[in-house]
Amino acid sequence: MADAVDARRVCGMPEKAQLHVAMLALQFGYAGFHVVSRLALNMGISKLVFPVYRNIIALFLLVPFAYFLEKKDRPRLTLGFAVQFFFLALCGITANQGFYLLGLDNTSPTFASAIQNSVPAITFGMAAALRIEKVRLDRRDGVAKVLGTLACVAGASVITLYQGPTIFAPTAGDDKPSLQEVPFLAAVAGEGKNWTLGCVYLIGHCLSWSGWLVLQAPVLKKYPARLSVTSYTCFFGVIQFLIIAAFFERDAGAWVFHSGSEVFTILYAVSIY
Repeated sequence: MADAVDARRVCGMPEKAQLHVAMLALQFGYAGFHVVSRLALNMGISKLVFPVYRNIIALFLLVPFAYFLEKKDRPRLTLGFAVQFFFLALCGITANQGFYLLGLDNTSPTFASAIQNSVPAITFGMAAALRIEKVRLDRRDGVAKVLGTLACVAGASVITLYQGPTIFAPTAGDDKPSLQEVPFLAAVAGEGKNWTLGCVYLIGHCLSWSGWLVLQAPVLKKYPARLSVTSYTCFFGVIQFLIIAAFFERDAGAWVFHSGSEVFTILYAVSIY
């Protein structure tokens, strides 16, 4: 028994501590993702080209692992499963990433990060409405979930409908570079955009992300190969984005990388997939 416990330790760290460290690292990664994505948009990367390349690279990285690691666990692909994967992609990739980039382009990385905190509350509300999650108001944890959900929704509503006074705004002096001259400052500031429209897009992003999380549960019960589900979802997401890009992205030059920074932003986005 002691050997089994020691086997789950990494650098002397207990398993629970490892999970907390992993989640903390993921949150730092997401924080960087918001800024890097905004930098990509500021550099002129198309809001349709960015997710296409991101999902294509992610698909090529996922497929080998899904194929070899889940050979025995992967059920046969049927038309019913294909339709479910298509709608998972529509909700979790196309709508999710599309609304996110549109919202981020009109707000700021800080706001996008803040409003994403409402995703767990929205997910709980959807799961409860679909009877996937039980609401136990006779227990403390059930009451805490409901109160937490209401608090998250109220907070998201406040930051969406009310824009308070500016606390910090980088300004350009005589000897200081302007926001346009420093892409990082421009990315953080989020100036010159339609803030209200960006809020609407980000709410759509949170709703689609939550819907994707809720819809995954019944699919994974029938198709328990997680990597394969992700790969199929990613594949259909690429197809959907390519179809949309064929209609709305007519500039062939938008598909060409003009600097290593553009490549880095996409690769970083893939790492936080």
